[in-house]
Amino acid sequence: MNRPPVVSAQEWQAAREALLVKEKEHTRALDALAAERRRLPMVRLDPGYRFTAPDGSAVDFAELFEGRRQLVVYHFMLEPGSDHVCDGCSSFTDNIAGHPHLSPRDTTLALMSPAPQEQISLVRKRFGWTIPWYSAFGNSLYADLGLGGMFGVSVFLRDGDEIFRSYYTSGRGVDRLRVDLNLLDLTPYGRQEEWEDSPEGWPQTPTMQWMRHRDEYGS
Repeated sequence: MNRPPVVSAQEWQAAREALLVKEKEHTRALDALAAERRRLPMVRLDPGYRFTAPDGSAVDFAELFEGRRQLVVYHFMLEPGSDHVCDGCSSFTDNIAGHPHLSPRDTTLALMSPAPQEQISLVRKRFGWTIPWYSAFGNSLYADLGLGGMFGVSVFLRDGDEIFRSYYTSGRGVDRLRVDLNLLDLTPYGRQEEWEDSPEGWPQTPTMQWMRHRDEYGS
């Protein structure tokens, strides 16, 4: 098995401190990006969109906020009538299943899909998720925001009766929200995917090929 070189504790400490300088620079860069993100302009949205809640009831846009000012939505890829359940979206949802520290900051987290609630409920029950998962089936939100059927994270702000779109990210922008991938990035072998810059002989497989639904990994 190929592995990193073995050195003395003193040599390791020196290498770790050198890397720490770069890590702190990266942290400050992320702080600067967050500051810019807080200053992004917003787009006013029609508050009249209607959604189907997990209990089957029809709710309006404002109700998704659960009385709070900010709403973070993960768009779970689940197309109407399709049997395919995205393993990437499933693994992302596994990472955000508990979120008790958002509500004190006036923020709600929810899932959303364009599929009908009857289809969503089967997936939710399979994995035992309790996070609110709303159906946008029958409304035009996905089309109006240009979401298509892809995954991504949307952020909305509610001010009284007004609702605004403040932020959206997809692709690698969603990676930083995942605990599992961020933990793997700390390990010697990383995510073990072919796109990574790793030393020769490190274990690597095609991107995302290894990922399964959590009940499909076996032992």
